[in-house]
Amino acid sequence: MNAYSAVQNYANVKVHSSVETASPHRLIQMLFEGALERIAQAKGAMQQNQIARKGELIGKATAIVGGLQGSLNDKDGGSLAANLDGLYDYIIRRLSQANYENNPDYLDECGRLLGEIKSAWDAIANQV
Repeated sequence: MNAYSAVQNYANVKVHSSVETASPHRLIQMLFEGALERIAQAKGAMQQNQIARKGELIGKATAIVGGLQGSLNDKDGGSLAANLDGLYDYIIRRLSQANYENNPDYLDECGRLLGEIKSAWDAIANQV
């Protein structure tokens, strides 16, 4: 086992144990963190012309945003949930466009949008 594999295994165990003990609010924070991290990594891969890696990372970010979208409570969330649903849909489409057009500006836009939502989510942590 090389050092990279060992680090990856450690990271997987750490994330798994964090998920098991996290509150629902913290789980959503972790999804935001994961999406933002994948977007940043995808931008790096894009800049280094690592096409396959870029696509893989954008795919992971897209899946995470889809998970955030799927976690919305349409019944009780009202217009806020509907607005977030539309925003998540936009971000997913923009991530796909970033991948297709190889445009880091679109990744930056998605990161900014998710960062703003995450900041608002973080701000209500004490109320939950």
